[in-house]
Amino acid sequence: METTQNFNEVVTRLKRKDIRRRVAVVSPHDKSTIEAVKRASEDGFIEAVMINDDNLQAAAEQAVTMVQQGTADMIMKGLIPSEILLKAILRYNGGLLPEGHLLTHTACAHIPQHPKLLFYTDAAVIPFPTHEQRIQQVQYMTDLCHAMGIKTPKIALIHCSEEVDERHFPYTAGYTEIVERAKHGEFGQCVVDGPLDLKTSCSAESLKVKGIASPIAGDADVLIFPNIEAGNVFHKTITLFNNAKLASILLGTRVPVVLTSRADTTDTKYYSLAVAAALSGAEKQTD
Repeated sequence: METTQNFNEVVTRLKRKDIRRRVAVVSPHDKSTIEAVKRASEDGFIEAVMINDDNLQAAAEQAVTMVQQGTADMIMKGLIPSEILLKAILRYNGGLLPEGHLLTHTACAHIPQHPKLLFYTDAAVIPFPTHEQRIQQVQYMTDLCHAMGIKTPKIALIHCSEEVDERHFPYTAGYTEIVERAKHGEFGQCVVDGPLDLKTSCSAESLKVKGIASPIAGDADVLIFPNIEAGNVFHKTITLFNNAKLASILLGTRVPVVLTSRADTTDTKYYSLAVAAALSGAEKQTD
């Protein structure tokens, strides 16, 4: 399979493979989290452990302990401040972030006008990724796409144009190195190109008009944004103006973490559970 068209395909694949992941749900006191967990449990791809401790720090630490003891495959944030959960994930009893690994936010969108799911990072965690962090992001996204059934993901390194501009945008010089690393197979089976803008990443017609040759061919599976501002604006624009359906997870930790907003819909939380379940147990990020 080279594409995943929508979240229903993700759920169908989980059911077909009879995948059931154990999820530690921290403080499940909001309606959308409860409904998403119920729906995913009924569909059979998760087995939820509800952690209802009124002491939120203790609840977060219990979830971390479950992962460390091998009794949970994923963590899901409920009605708990993100900083409390993240503090436990990063620090409690050694935490869940292996040394040298990057904690990054990853999202997946089904945009009605777009023919397949589109993955992107980072819209919520890393303000200005360094070159080394961006290399890890490419690896994480490659692994995620493989887990989602995309054999050779096409990964676009996003900029406002297709030209390297080391003077004004130093990070674009790093793009060239990442592209070369991908050609030598450093990230596994994937295609990486950049700098590309959003249109030339996702529109073959835009590439043709601009006369640009790219191995991505206007058919990107993944967008790696240069900073949190670009990623966050994209994230909110597609939901506000395009009615995109989303899934959001954290990568880099020993297990996937579903870290959605309290304002997110039941669908978003359900789809996030599905994507995390597809990745859990398959990710190389924890090796």
